[in-house]
Amino acid sequence: MKSKSKKYQNHVLVAIVVVLVGIAIALGQFKVPSVMPAIMEEFSMDVGSASWLMSIFTFAGIFLALPTGALACKFGPKNMMIAAVAIIAAGTLIGAFATSGSMLVFSRAIEGIALVFCGVAAPLAIQRYVAPDKIGFAMGVWALWFSLGSFFGGVLTPALFEAIGFRGVWFFMAAVAVVAGAVLFFLLKPSSGTFFEAVERASAQTGPKAKPDYRLLVKPRVLLVLGSFLMFNMVLLSMLSFSPTFLQSQGMDAGQAGFASTLPMLIAIVSSPVFGMLADKTGKVRLLSVVAMLAMGPCACALLTTTGPVMWIAAVVMGLVGLGSPTMYLTVYPRAVGDEAVMPVAMGLLILVQSLGQFLGTALMPLVLESGWMAMGLTVMVLGLVGAALLAFVNLRGSGEEAESTVR
Repeated sequence: MKSKSKKYQNHVLVAIVVVLVGIAIALGQFKVPSVMPAIMEEFSMDVGSASWLMSIFTFAGIFLALPTGALACKFGPKNMMIAAVAIIAAGTLIGAFATSGSMLVFSRAIEGIALVFCGVAAPLAIQRYVAPDKIGFAMGVWALWFSLGSFFGGVLTPALFEAIGFRGVWFFMAAVAVVAGAVLFFLLKPSSGTFFEAVERASAQTGPKAKPDYRLLVKPRVLLVLGSFLMFNMVLLSMLSFSPTFLQSQGMDAGQAGFASTLPMLIAIVSSPVFGMLADKTGKVRLLSVVAMLAMGPCACALLTTTGPVMWIAAVVMGLVGLGSPTMYLTVYPRAVGDEAVMPVAMGLLILVQSLGQFLGTALMPLVLESGWMAMGLTVMVLGLVGAALLAFVNLRGSGEEAESTVR
């Protein structure tokens, strides 16, 4: 019992600390959409060039996600998360002194590296610091990072922008990241060596072990989950990036538009852990994943094309049902992979797909928008339905998870 207490920390503490860092990173990403029109005016940017403020943030992940998995093995997930904080703070400070749209876009590219580091390292940190029987809860809390970061970004940024201006907002976001990093640094206490070194030592004591079989990552069940996750991120980022602009074009002020478009993320505080508990109790992982994803497309369509009661209903339904998806992806993906030894690289692949989906969701949609808001709405609805269909074909049998217990 004593050795266990030294190896693992309180799962609630770890979950809160890790999600705080994630929120700070996501907050940095979503400080842009709700004030996009003001930024466009201040830096003389059109819709196409301004969309790069969001898409370039995720572009880095396309190239860095897989190497980041290897870096996490070498340096440890805690160190990678601290590096993420330092990088986003540096990128944000560069952006604060930007004098042109291109320089601001460049600063966002630097910030995007932090998203990759945090997205890959945080789940690995949970595996490192939390006892196996508590990982499900911690992962459910971690799944809120993106939702809460985007919500607070959408709600706080307009008020801050009006009160302290563009540079003030950027300085504030950098400070939030530094504070979150300090909390992580002082509260997460590693035992000797990294998690992965401990695994290697344990393997050496129990005899030689086969090398990880990375061919698992191209199994149909894994590719189907990744394809669906790509659709999810395209839908979510399209809605979060452009819904505030659409709502402001319909007469909403920036604050109300930011709140409406990120309300689903706030409601996800409830739905995310609930979906996790339902998955644990019922074992219906695939069914819950499909149900959650089915709600994403139609709700995102409504938030990009309507105002009034329909929009608010769509926001609530997306929050209660659709945004159970992140928790379910974090649940179904390890089961589809089926081998814990492959998970560091598999997590890098998942973040690569997330980054690609977010990049496409923000980079391609301005082209669709040339045909009008309805065209964009219908596009995200189709993408959401395709994502649900892909999940419906995922077969978890034979993945090493026949009993559907979460891979630890």
